[in-house]
Amino acid sequence: MNPGNNDIQDPQSDELEFDAFRAELSQDDFRKFSSFIYEQFGIKMPDVKRVMLQGRLLKRIRDLKMTSYTQYREYLFSPEGQRKEIYNFLSVVTTNKTDFFREPVHFDFMSSTALPEFQEQGHRHISVWSSACSSGEEPYTIAMVLNEYVQSNPGMTFEILGSDISQNVLEKAARGVYPEKAVAMIPLDLKRKYLLRSKDRENPTVRVAPLLQKNFSLKYLNLMDRIYDIKDEFDIIFCRNVLIYFDRETQERVVQKLCEKLRTGGYLFIGHSESLSNMNLPLANIKPTIFKRI
Repeated sequence: MNPGNNDIQDPQSDELEFDAFRAELSQDDFRKFSSFIYEQFGIKMPDVKRVMLQGRLLKRIRDLKMTSYTQYREYLFSPEGQRKEIYNFLSVVTTNKTDFFREPVHFDFMSSTALPEFQEQGHRHISVWSSACSSGEEPYTIAMVLNEYVQSNPGMTFEILGSDISQNVLEKAARGVYPEKAVAMIPLDLKRKYLLRSKDRENPTVRVAPLLQKNFSLKYLNLMDRIYDIKDEFDIIFCRNVLIYFDRETQERVVQKLCEKLRTGGYLFIGHSESLSNMNLPLANIKPTIFKRI
């Protein structure tokens, strides 16, 4: 769920185009939307989020030329809506906030501690899962760190899986094209090595180099799924800034399933605003937000 950014839209910022839309999202429609969001995606949507959801749904309803939130709800819950609209709905209600080298302590720990430790153990192939990869900034950062390590340690190889619940952000991740301002946190030497600048100075963008997309795959995955349909085990799993959207029971259930995909001795990284305290998990807390599978 990590989480492209779907920024919160102010419902008052755009003048409504026709009178039929001047009604607010009703409490009944909001409850049905919020129940569906929780049951399908595990995301909490308390009453205080009603105005936010109203603003976020407005563009979709306008795009579909509908005249009320109730009409949109009936369409979303219809068989056709579940086939055609569900991914658009999900992209609207989730916030995919991510950056290159966000929370850099994890990348420092990976290169200075985890990777040398695996190498000393004779573990030559490293597999990493970015479980809420959003538009790709996190897994591409991981790819830069791993490429740098592998180039300094011949014989080491790696693979990266990025997964997310939003097809829209997965498509952005697959393209690997970002506004130039989005790469500000990347060290200059890595920018020169792994990014290709566009020639369009009016709309400056960068594209990740083909080297970063080697040994790299993307997959749609809902962390609420009963079974994760992916490879057996990973050495490192990133699950950062997505648990905050779940209630405590859902958090523990999700992390338990992540642990099933983490090999003994592997590392789990969570977001700095998240906590696993008092959960019954096969993890040892190595440092704040860094856990080891035991």
